[in-house]
Amino acid sequence: MISSRFESDYGFRRDSVRLGNWREAPWSTWAFRHVHELIPTARIAATPGLVEEPKVDAATLIEHEFTFDGERRTVEATLRQTHTDAITVMKAGRIVADFHAPHFTLQSRHILFSASKSIAGLLAGMLVGDGLLDPDAPVTQYVPELAGSAFGDARVRHVLDMRTSLTFSEDYLDPLGDFARYRRAGLLDPRLDGVPEETVIGFLASLRKGPGEHGGPFHYCSPNSDVLGLVIEGASGARYADFAATRLWQPLGLRQDGCVTVDLAGTARSGGGLCMTVRDLARIGEMVRLGGIVDGRRLVPVEWMKEMLSGGDADAWRNGSFSDWLPSGKYSNKWYQVCNPSGACFAIGIHGQWLYVDPLRETVIAKFSSQPQPTDNDLKHLNFALFEAIATMT
Repeated sequence: MISSRFESDYGFRRDSVRLGNWREAPWSTWAFRHVHELIPTARIAATPGLVEEPKVDAATLIEHEFTFDGERRTVEATLRQTHTDAITVMKAGRIVADFHAPHFTLQSRHILFSASKSIAGLLAGMLVGDGLLDPDAPVTQYVPELAGSAFGDARVRHVLDMRTSLTFSEDYLDPLGDFARYRRAGLLDPRLDGVPEETVIGFLASLRKGPGEHGGPFHYCSPNSDVLGLVIEGASGARYADFAATRLWQPLGLRQDGCVTVDLAGTARSGGGLCMTVRDLARIGEMVRLGGIVDGRRLVPVEWMKEMLSGGDADAWRNGSFSDWLPSGKYSNKWYQVCNPSGACFAIGIHGQWLYVDPLRETVIAKFSSQPQPTDNDLKHLNFALFEAIATMT
């Protein structure tokens, strides 16, 4: 009975969702919300007893129209086209709209994929404020196990800004390449017969330096952000999940426990394994909008926030790997800058995960999706137009 009900809701059987297909449609619609049933995770504890407020009707939001590529469209149609699972909009600190796809609730956790990297950037900033982390220090000061790797002569700053020199191909669709091996180390893909099991830190220690020096153009490589997670653990002396709980989830008053995927050794996938509710992600965005402050308390140092929201090297970005879809952007401390008049910044993950913050227009948008393809530049541009339209709504 339960199995047939599941099949009626989702169009497939629960036992058809496997490590080999969980990121593919149609299975991803369910799997992105239930990662903890597929992959080992560590709990990120929220403060017990906090109650989530009722859902806010999204009728006004989804009826809103805007123009994209010379064509008028509604927000509702755009949410469907971008395979939206959930979206929460905040204006001036208040939740003004919640949209959920079928079978999604206020308690549903969803994987952030690479938007997780931006959360790691905030945690690193807290340690800088504590005097426990120096961005200009060698990575090996905090993670000596990486001395013989490409990161052996890199600075934490290079890792933060994706400016390490690495021999690594971020090809999400190659089943046998570097990225597939990286996923297997994080237990995100099934084992291959005859191939030894690896841990995340073992994989990172095997990476070799590229032809250039560290500090060159922006070069997007997810392993940088797992290195940052290990740096955070080395500097704080705490497990990544525990540090996130005590320094972010609980002080910020996030309502639901989060979790992060872990490997065989219990190492957190800080570069892409965070799972949380859409409202709690929006609350993190609101803290960013306020410059690192929540309820009058500063959680992230002011200088770190300034650097994150307006620092970064424009030439490194222009000569880097993402300038094709964000020509005027910048990147600093694991956050992307739109470099538009309203000072918008964002976190992004594959398959359509977003946290968009527009300080001037006091808008925060958290969006979870199940896009069939990991990356789609056309959908990125459509999402940007959607966020701009929502930001300008009164």
